[in-house]
Amino acid sequence: MFPPEKILFPVDFSERCTAAARMAETFAGHFQAELTLLHVVEPLTCNDVPADLNALGERQLSGYLVEELKQLDVKRVLLHGDPSSQILEYAQSRNFDLIMLPTHGYGKFRRLILGSVTGNVLHEALCPVWTGVHMEQVPRLEDIAFRKILCALDLGPQSCPALSWAKKFASEFGADLQIVHVIPETTKDTAFADYAEEKLLAQAEERIRDAQQSMGLDATVTVLAAGDAPRAICTLANQEKADLLVIGRSVHGGFAGRLRANAYVIIRQSPCPVVSV
Repeated sequence: MFPPEKILFPVDFSERCTAAARMAETFAGHFQAELTLLHVVEPLTCNDVPADLNALGERQLSGYLVEELKQLDVKRVLLHGDPSSQILEYAQSRNFDLIMLPTHGYGKFRRLILGSVTGNVLHEALCPVWTGVHMEQVPRLEDIAFRKILCALDLGPQSCPALSWAKKFASEFGADLQIVHVIPETTKDTAFADYAEEKLLAQAEERIRDAQQSMGLDATVTVLAAGDAPRAICTLANQEKADLLVIGRSVHGGFAGRLRANAYVIIRQSPCPVVSV
């Protein structure tokens, strides 16, 4: 899983996808990974104008980002069917270490990277998934840097794998790593609210300390009593000028713990790309 040796990059030829490709190029180049561009041709519906989509898809795929990716080990794959199913089946059958895709795409094949596809991939993929919302803000290739990594833990089953991935990534790029946890909202009864909050804070700090010790890690830790996890995490990512946000998810039961309901909100609101592990 880390370092990623095989990266899958589903493409729809949109401007946002092309911008996201700069990130895929950075990852593939740094890790000397094999990069696969995957395009899925969807079946025609009754409202579609008849066209040879296979030939069109092959032409676009064969000529897409050829010059930009000429220094990398690149494969180009054209599949047919439902985008979510094809992406997931191909990723699992070829044992990819990372899937990278922007949250939305625009253009003739925009359905490929719409929220439903991204959501399905995030819930079902067995490998980490990189997602980016603000693709219009991707810097030039030579200006891409990873100086600050924020790892949001819900202290569920996937917290340790997420923290381990974040640690290795931060070490790889010489970046600072910061851990954040948001405790749930406590009772509104003032007689018990302070006690409950202090207890939750102490428990969270202890569990994060134990996790760090088990990994030989000494990262900065921020535990917030904000209640609204997505807003608090994304606000902190913005304040800290994070270059990447890492969150955990269960590979069998959707997103783990409290992040199950919050993960997609975090991805949509995050000021930086997100890797869900």
